[in-house]
Amino acid sequence: MTEGPDVSSGEVDRLRKTLSEEAESGGYHLNPDGDVTGELVKGLIVNEKRYGYRACPCRLASGDKEKDLDIICPCDYRDPDLTDYNTCYCGLYVSQGVVDGKVKIGSIPERRPPPDKRIRMKAKKKVTGLTSLPLPVWRCRVCGYLCAREGPPEVCPICKAKKERFERFI
Repeated sequence: MTEGPDVSSGEVDRLRKTLSEEAESGGYHLNPDGDVTGELVKGLIVNEKRYGYRACPCRLASGDKEKDLDIICPCDYRDPDLTDYNTCYCGLYVSQGVVDGKVKIGSIPERRPPPDKRIRMKAKKKVTGLTSLPLPVWRCRVCGYLCAREGPPEVCPICKAKKERFERFI
């Protein structure tokens, strides 16, 4: 872990408990290895103190929230990583098989595209058609939750991602 703001064990315990409750309520699981999870949670706290948001501790954050939205925990890559590798990139979230001891975690490839491709992907994301709906449809970029309303919810009811993690879908 790189040097950063001081983090107390109480801060780590509180955030770990919160993340665990949120994960379990959404059908997700934190890594049962307490040492690994503790270090990752500490990294999230360091990044939150440093940047003002919980960037993934295993990726290099830019410090620009708009550029880092895809790596704010839970990141946009968590669900596909869980599906393909039984763990997210940093190992904070794991599948039920890992929790049950039936699956071992290995290393996984980085799914996040390089910065130049992220810019092009963002520019391409335009949905056409269905323009006569009475309300816009918002999509959570983390879990895919959709809702039709004037603006995105403050917090995703499924994965607990914050408002800025939503994009206008339709």
